[in-house]
Amino acid sequence: MMKRKGIWAGIAVLIVGLIYFFFNPSSNALFPKCPFLVLTGLKCPGCGSQRVIHNLLHFNVIEAARLNLLLVLSLPIVAFLLYVEAKRRTKPDLYTKVHRIKYIWIYFGIVIAWWIGRNIPDI
Repeated sequence: MMKRKGIWAGIAVLIVGLIYFFFNPSSNALFPKCPFLVLTGLKCPGCGSQRVIHNLLHFNVIEAARLNLLLVLSLPIVAFLLYVEAKRRTKPDLYTKVHRIKYIWIYFGIVIAWWIGRNIPDI
């Protein structure tokens, strides 16, 4: 049953990846706008993430980093966390070490600092 879920998840990721590869969120109405940005005029921590994915799929890392540096820098961490989750049963010690509350609070603080920092106007 778990293997089947993994296959379906892989298919879903592939389909979404193909959509983001072939359609540019900057110029296509298919992609929703950030509701926080639309309502407040301020960028949320995730603003630009759709364009980041499109640019990374086209190996344009510099433009992706310009759009949302935190997301680009977080991708290796996300990949590591997915690995740890996949190995949860075979490496429970690793899972326990990685999922400490202190790390969650540190990353939360980084996200809040990013959110505030990216909304400070350029001087």
